[in-house]
Amino acid sequence: MKQTFLLFIIGLMALSLKAQMYFPPNNSNAWDTIAPSNLEWCTSKIDSLYNFLEENHTKAFLLLKDGKIVLEQYFDEHSASSNWYWASAGKSLTALMVGLAQEENYLDISDTTSKYLGQGWTSCTPAQEDKITIWNQLTMTTGLDDDVADPYCTSNTCLHYLAAAGTRWAYHNAPYTLLDNVIENATGQTLNQYTNQKLKSTIGMDGLYIPQGYNNVFFSTARSMARFGLLILNQGIWNGTPILSDTNYFNKMVQTSQNLNESYGYLWWLNGKNSFMIPQSLFVFQGSMMPNAPDDMIAALGKNGQFINIIPSLNMVWIRMGDAPDNTLVPFTFNDEIWEYINNLDCGSLDITEQEVDKPDFFAFPNPVKDFLYINSESTVIGRTSYSLYNAFGQLMLSGEFNGNHHHLNLKMMLSGMYLLELRNEMNTQTIRIINE
Repeated sequence: MKQTFLLFIIGLMALSLKAQMYFPPNNSNAWDTIAPSNLEWCTSKIDSLYNFLEENHTKAFLLLKDGKIVLEQYFDEHSASSNWYWASAGKSLTALMVGLAQEENYLDISDTTSKYLGQGWTSCTPAQEDKITIWNQLTMTTGLDDDVADPYCTSNTCLHYLAAAGTRWAYHNAPYTLLDNVIENATGQTLNQYTNQKLKSTIGMDGLYIPQGYNNVFFSTARSMARFGLLILNQGIWNGTPILSDTNYFNKMVQTSQNLNESYGYLWWLNGKNSFMIPQSLFVFQGSMMPNAPDDMIAALGKNGQFINIIPSLNMVWIRMGDAPDNTLVPFTFNDEIWEYINNLDCGSLDITEQEVDKPDFFAFPNPVKDFLYINSESTVIGRTSYSLYNAFGQLMLSGEFNGNHHHLNLKMMLSGMYLLELRNEMNTQTIRIINE
């Protein structure tokens, strides 16, 4: 009896929490807000966040709590009515549209892709091609060679067999892009028509897919990107109206989808996993992809820093649009740096320049670097630390050990580009992104 009563109370609490979620009305600029002071956030620390965003070429930043706007800031003549591209953050939108098409029985993600694109959409043999499914496209496991002259090229002459479907994870844009054709051929509607019908009109989004080369790139206002994030936070339901009713598909979309890259769902990035892989690399890095972010965060990450961060445990969504802080396809370290400022917003927290650390927290400078990279920790002496420096393809370039809190590496002979420095000791494992000029 007690257990039944407890479950009843928990159920009421869950319903109450859901009832607190706010959804902005359609066809209106109205959107309820929460004053940052109600969350005990300090104005000076908000200013520090905005300064960091502006210094890194941000156009728009929005942060929602319980669906209401807490922070909204625009930079560089951008405004609430300005449109901007989602880049690969739009992959998350495609993942939802595939789920909707499956829910309406237009397709099944276990279907071979050839069923919708026809035989010969790749340069593979018919037997090899028939093994590639929509699920493989959603999970980046088609086995097609991503090391080609133009990884965006969707012509069959650009799509070559490298490994059996499902046996290799590689961030490859061309097979993903062809999901657009799968949706169109399965539904008999254009991508814009189907998105308007099933999503945008119901949740009040604006935006449009615009062809750019081989890609279909989604453009919208920042608030529309935030609306989409709010829909995902509420598990595909908008203000009581189910957009995606298939909870099985939704749950698989935002959980580890395969055993090769724990931090990847159906075109969504997942935080808090034991390991992760990154674009243009086959190396498996240990630890959480974004250590400063909550473990339950799911994220859409696009080139030049187009971000949607969704955190169920905090009932929070934040988005960032803007220009490039660096040239990586998925600038996840920049996303993590923003989290460092968000974590610091509370008036009771120490400023990020004053925080004391309980574990050895190394930093590397200068970054970007020319010639010598210096590694330092301000914590107490921590003994022996091993280091490994990997290039963007996951190849080990340097490794060794040092004692104490200081060391330097000679990068004079290294090519320009992005590297990942992994530091390990008995107390901590840390990965730092390095840009070598």
